[in-house]
Amino acid sequence: MPTRLVLLCAGATAATRAARFADPAEPLDAGGRAKVLALDLAGAAAAHCWVSPAAAARETAALIGVAAEEAPALRDIDAGAWTGRSLESLAPAAVAAWLAAPEAGAPGGESMAAVRARVGPWLDGLGEGRVLAISHAAVLRAAIAHALDVPVAATLAIDVAPLSMVVLSRHGRWRVQELRRG
Repeated sequence: MPTRLVLLCAGATAATRAARFADPAEPLDAGGRAKVLALDLAGAAAAHCWVSPAAAARETAALIGVAAEEAPALRDIDAGAWTGRSLESLAPAAVAAWLAAPEAGAPGGESMAAVRARVGPWLDGLGEGRVLAISHAAVLRAAIAHALDVPVAATLAIDVAPLSMVVLSRHGRWRVQELRRG
């Protein structure tokens, strides 16, 4: 039996709307909660559900009514010293350096390669059957990079909005079945 994994990006927070670096303690905002409640997950029924330990992901799972087990591998990228900050609040030279190589990560934070290094083994360790995982844009991109065996930098060209879905399947090797913008 193959594995079918639906990766759902957590709902919106004030930080996502303001283009700030995520804070794992930040819950969904009112608009994020409303959109999660309106979400149609037809076809995403799963035998097992996983969730990032971040507040927004846990709240997304609760609002869609799934009992999900926390998976540390699904936590959002660590933004280091930039956690909770907007690009406008940072030194222009630091922002320019980050924009030139965003896969390298924020100062004191985690690189996209490090995210892929923790997400890849988690993916490969999944058993057969239908799985739902609620996480974050960086994690969805890292999962795509792992599934397709492409550089994580290539996945930065994929827009992953709140409530976007990536459907992966594995029957011998991983394949991308679907990308759906939230």
